[in-house]
Amino acid sequence: MTRLKNKVAVITGGGSGIGKAIALKFAAKSCFVHILDKNIDEARETVREISETRGEGEAHLCDVSNQEEVINVFKAISDVHPVDILVNNAGIAHVGNLENTTEENMDLLYSVNVKGVYNCMHAAIGGMVKNGSGVILNMASIASTVGISDRFAYSMTKGAVLTMTYSVAKDYIGKGIRCNCISPARIHTPFVDGFIKKNYPGKEKEMFEALSKTQPIGRMGEPEEVASLALFLCSDEASFITGTDYPLDGGFIRLNG
Repeated sequence: MTRLKNKVAVITGGGSGIGKAIALKFAAKSCFVHILDKNIDEARETVREISETRGEGEAHLCDVSNQEEVINVFKAISDVHPVDILVNNAGIAHVGNLENTTEENMDLLYSVNVKGVYNCMHAAIGGMVKNGSGVILNMASIASTVGISDRFAYSMTKGAVLTMTYSVAKDYIGKGIRCNCISPARIHTPFVDGFIKKNYPGKEKEMFEALSKTQPIGRMGEPEEVASLALFLCSDEASFITGTDYPLDGGFIRLNG
């Protein structure tokens, strides 16, 4: 899978976790990576690590829920080189069922996980249509298709990501643009470590093992595993794939229960 050479990719939330792993993987395949993140220090650290391996990248401060910011960043990027690949990875989580999900919770989750994906696709699609080619990869979730306890708002947003993926794939298949999504189960990221530390102080190791065992395969996924699938789906080797959701779930959807 080497056919990302001379491609330009935009990766949202590329300062940490899955997004960072994708950025490093793409850069290692000679793709120029633009990282959009609300934490500019983390984005710059990813770029620094990319440069250490002789890759190329650039960090951009951007709140994906702010359409004006997104449009301005995409314009600055496309003025230099058209965007070939968009990876919508930025997102936030929320724990709660219907009763303890507030209106503020719903609005925040929607603004980042749904509107943020829309904003970036909306900013990228015109240039892709003009060029007659492009790849969009969205980060959905197993929560897009199966019920998960206490994930009411989060599941709503990831269901939207899944159906937006199908819609864009359908509408732009004749324009040379592919659109797919990945649905991970629990992936071991800094967010998971922070969640455990905050909610289970003193029991971090015990809870990590318990959460790992909720995956039928017996462990959490690693960001690099998501990045490997993302690399394939965004490469020319996957040129016959569009409108498809790829569960990366350690057997969660089909084998749990």
